[in-house]
Amino acid sequence: MKVKRMSNVATILTGVVVLGGLGGALILTGTANGEAVPMVVYKNPSCGCCTKWAEQLEQQGFDTEVRPVRNLGQIKQQVGVPSNLGSCHTAEVGGYFIEGHVPAADIQRLLEEKPDIAGLTVPGMPVGSPGMEVPGRKAQSYKVYAIDRQGNAQVFASH
Repeated sequence: MKVKRMSNVATILTGVVVLGGLGGALILTGTANGEAVPMVVYKNPSCGCCTKWAEQLEQQGFDTEVRPVRNLGQIKQQVGVPSNLGSCHTAEVGGYFIEGHVPAADIQRLLEEKPDIAGLTVPGMPVGSPGMEVPGRKAQSYKVYAIDRQGNAQVFASH
């Protein structure tokens, strides 16, 4: 797992989009050229499933930077996660928040379609969702919700 912080945006190649985020600039690169998509993941320092989720995203083409924080509730509020749809970690990618154990394919779809929403969430911690696999336990069905800028939710994907 890489932990890094970009401080010199001048070294970035042309054709990328620089977006403001909680921790500074987030750089969104295209996946068509094989470059990883940067993502910042905020998590409780003691949570292991969040790290597993971030590692799985790395394997799917995301360049995850994990930031252990103690003010996760404040971060969720700042990015617009509705309190009743929260989970154990919050990420930022491409100008969107990603809350909880959202599958990489749903994040990739979000970045390709670019809907006018605030982000995606998988409330709670469903068994079998990415990072929440439990040997010997059957995966639960769960939904990924798209959250608009007013905090309203609608189903984005079902798993």
